[in-house]
Amino acid sequence: MTTKGPLKGRAARLGRLMPSGPSTAARTPFVLLVVVLLGGGLITLLLLNSALNQGSFKLRDLKNRTTELTDEEQALQRDVDDRSAPDALERRARELGMVPGGSPAFLNPDGKVLGEPSKASAPQPSRTAAPPRTTPPTGSPTGPPPATPGKTGTPQTTPPAPTTSGR
Repeated sequence: MTTKGPLKGRAARLGRLMPSGPSTAARTPFVLLVVVLLGGGLITLLLLNSALNQGSFKLRDLKNRTTELTDEEQALQRDVDDRSAPDALERRARELGMVPGGSPAFLNPDGKVLGEPSKASAPQPSRTAAPPRTTPPTGSPTGPPPATPGKTGTPQTTPPAPTTSGR
């Protein structure tokens, strides 16, 4: 049983304190502040997202580079392992003209010689067919040294063979 009419008593007093009509306060600055805050937040999120994406691209590139360098390191390590194997070292030494050393002699601190030294000599070539040996041109780091004149004034064609000391 509510009737629409003028308010009476306590309701009338409250109605005078809080008018029910259109607000007289300006809403425009508040709405503008909310729009600016929301827009600023969205732009900040967009910039943050872009920075994170850029960082993830850089991280992916660095991971790819790390993988490439790791693969290259492993390949180089395999090459070093292959070349440092005893049979590979012996083959390379023979290609350079080196021969196995003879029995070594040792000197004690008092000057006494232990053992009997012997001259290193080239082993006799085997009768099995070996592949032809190609020598690099003279003057290259792996080529034979240039001929030096002997005692008679004629050039020597085979230089003395170096020996390996086992160290």
